[in-house]
Amino acid sequence: MYSWIDGQPAQAINLQSRALAYGDGLFETIAVRAGRPSLLEYHLERLALGCQRLAISADHGLIRDELCRYASLLGDGVLKLILVRGDSQRGYAPAAGAAPRRILQGSPLPVYPAQHAEHGVRLFPCSTRLAEQPLLAGLKHLNRLEQVLARAEWQDAEHAEGLMRDVSGRIIEGVYSNLFLVRGAELLTADLSRCGVAGVMRAALIEHAAKVGIALHITDLSLQDLEQADEVFVCNSVYGVWPVRAFASLNWSPGPLTRKLQAIARTLLDT
Repeated sequence: MYSWIDGQPAQAINLQSRALAYGDGLFETIAVRAGRPSLLEYHLERLALGCQRLAISADHGLIRDELCRYASLLGDGVLKLILVRGDSQRGYAPAAGAAPRRILQGSPLPVYPAQHAEHGVRLFPCSTRLAEQPLLAGLKHLNRLEQVLARAEWQDAEHAEGLMRDVSGRIIEGVYSNLFLVRGAELLTADLSRCGVAGVMRAALIEHAAKVGIALHITDLSLQDLEQADEVFVCNSVYGVWPVRAFASLNWSPGPLTRKLQAIARTLLDT
């Protein structure tokens, strides 16, 4: 699938792009099914928050329109939006009046082993730690070197995802997913006010958990919390929910609350 830059087919970016020089921008990875971008409102809400925090002036109506038009052409796949502050000369200061650039790219939907969703995945204990920067916490910004380093820590097929902690040792998230614990009838997920990515599937599950009466706590999580969990699962906006069956010496089985939220996630992606 070809790429669009500012609404036009293109295959190259300006070498003065601030994305290339500084990672100065945001991105969204959106599942597309039958020409429809899944969880679009959640993606746009997070994008708007990122623009506000980074002081990027963007036409969100135009972005919505381009996403929908591109998705209709893509059909089924993964749509990646990259929003860059713009182009500028050398130096950290943005050029006066630099216009944000919109890059859209499409790719096929990934095919994951069915056992990931059915039986669960094993998490790799990543040694790469997440730095604390509240201004960037929660955002899907272009600076993802921590995740690059963490993903390079394992190459085996035994581990489908890695578990990341912050510099203080708190459990935060997966390398490309968010983490939930189940303890009794309660759902727990990490506080992302210091670091981490606030995934759109995480946001959707938090909202829907409240609708169906599931108690949920957003809080600091430790390895002890993980050890005491009855169920564990990870989620993102492409595959939905995967139960976690193992981490180091810990083991779990997919439980009823995980299955309930897995079904909710599947519905959210398919409708």
